[in-house]
Amino acid sequence: MTASVDCRQEELDALAVLAGTELRRATTGVAKVHTSIADGVFGGLRMAFGRRVDPVRMVHNTLALAAYTTAGGSADLVARLAGMVAAVPVAGRAPSETSRGAISLGILNGLIGDELSQDTSPLAAAMTIRVDGREVAPTAEALRAVFPDAGSHLTVFLHGLMESEYAWEIGGRPTYGRRLSDDIASTEIRIRYNSGRHVSDNGRELADVLSALVLLWPVPVTDLSLIGHSMGGLVIRSACERAVREDLYWAALLRHTVYLGTPHLGAPMAKGVHAATAALGGFPATNPFGNLLRRRSAGVRDLFHGTLTEEGWRDVERDVLRQPLPDDAPLPPNVRHLFATASVTRRADHPLGRLLGDGLVLAESGRGQSRHRTIGLRPSDGFHVGSAHHFTLLNHDGVYAWLRSELRPRRALKGGR
Repeated sequence: MTASVDCRQEELDALAVLAGTELRRATTGVAKVHTSIADGVFGGLRMAFGRRVDPVRMVHNTLALAAYTTAGGSADLVARLAGMVAAVPVAGRAPSETSRGAISLGILNGLIGDELSQDTSPLAAAMTIRVDGREVAPTAEALRAVFPDAGSHLTVFLHGLMESEYAWEIGGRPTYGRRLSDDIASTEIRIRYNSGRHVSDNGRELADVLSALVLLWPVPVTDLSLIGHSMGGLVIRSACERAVREDLYWAALLRHTVYLGTPHLGAPMAKGVHAATAALGGFPATNPFGNLLRRRSAGVRDLFHGTLTEEGWRDVERDVLRQPLPDDAPLPPNVRHLFATASVTRRADHPLGRLLGDGLVLAESGRGQSRHRTIGLRPSDGFHVGSAHHFTLLNHDGVYAWLRSELRPRRALKGGR
C-alpha cells in the first residue's frame, strides 16, 4: 500500500507542476498572438497617422506585458497551491492505476509524452504489462502470482495513440483477450506504453519486455500472437524488426501479428497537422499557432509516413514540408500477418469511404498497399468492417469472430506466412 500511495503522490505532484507549466505556455502563446495582431494594427495606423500613434502603442504594449506577466505569475501560484493540496496524504490508487486516470494520462502522453519522458516525469508511461491498471513486473514470481492459470499461448495487446490498455474494453463487452482465453485457451497480456515517444523507441522496449515475458513465463511458451490497434501495430512491426535483426528468442515463437486500423503508410491527421504547421508558420500573426502545432510529439510525427526505425527519423529535418519516405522493415518470415480495416461507408471502395477511411486511417494505409508503396501484407489475410469507425475495431463481434478463426492453433503453418 505504501508503494501505491507514494506513486500516487508523485503523480499528483507532477500533475500540479505540469498544470502550471502548461498554463504559462498557453499564456505566453496568447501573448504572442496578441502582439502579432497588435503590431499589424498599429503598423497600419502609423502608415495613416504617422508617429502620433507611437505613444498609444507604447502604453498598449506596456499594459499588455503587465497583464500577461501577471497571468504567468498566477499560473505559478496555481501550481504551488495544487502542489500543497496534492501533499495531503489521501489513501487510494495512483491516477495511472485507475481507468479514468489511465485514459487521461494516455491522452497526455500522446500529446507531449516525449517531453515527459525526457524530463523523467512520473506521468510518462513506461512499456509495462498491466493487469487491472497495475503494473506487473516481468519477473517469474510476479507473473506466477498474477497469471495463476497461465497457458502456453500468449496473446499480447498494444493500444494506439493517446490510448491505454483500457481502450480494449470499449463498448462494455468482454475484451478480445478475455474471449480468446475462453475459446482458444490463449492468455491475454495487455501492454501500456507512452505513445508520444518515437515508434522505434517503443518497439525496442517492447522487444525487451517480450524477451523477459517468454523467458520467465510460468509455463513454456509455444505460441505468441501480437495484436495492435492503430499505432500499436507500428510498434509491433518495429519490435519484430529488432527481433529478427538481433535473433531474439521470442521471434521463433511468434505465430501471428494482427494490425487493427494500423496506418502502415501514414495517417491523414498527421500529414494535415504537418502541413498546417508549415502554413501557419509563414505569417507573423499565425506563427504562434504554428509553434503550438510544431510542439506535437515524436509519436505523432512518426505517423506522417508510418516510420518504424530510428534511421527513418534521425537525420530528417522535422518541419520540412515534404518528408522523405522511410525504408519499410521487412515482415518477419514464417509468421501470419493479419490486418483489419474499417470505413465509414458500407463498402470500402465507395468514393466517400476511400476519401475518409475509418475517420483516421485510410483503407489503403491499413492494408499497407498503395500505388507507390507496399509493405507486403497479403490481401487474403485481411478483414474489413463497413459502416464503422477507427475505434470500432477495438471491440467488434465480427472482428472477434475473424480473430478467433485465424488465431486458433494449427498443427503446422505451411508455406511460410
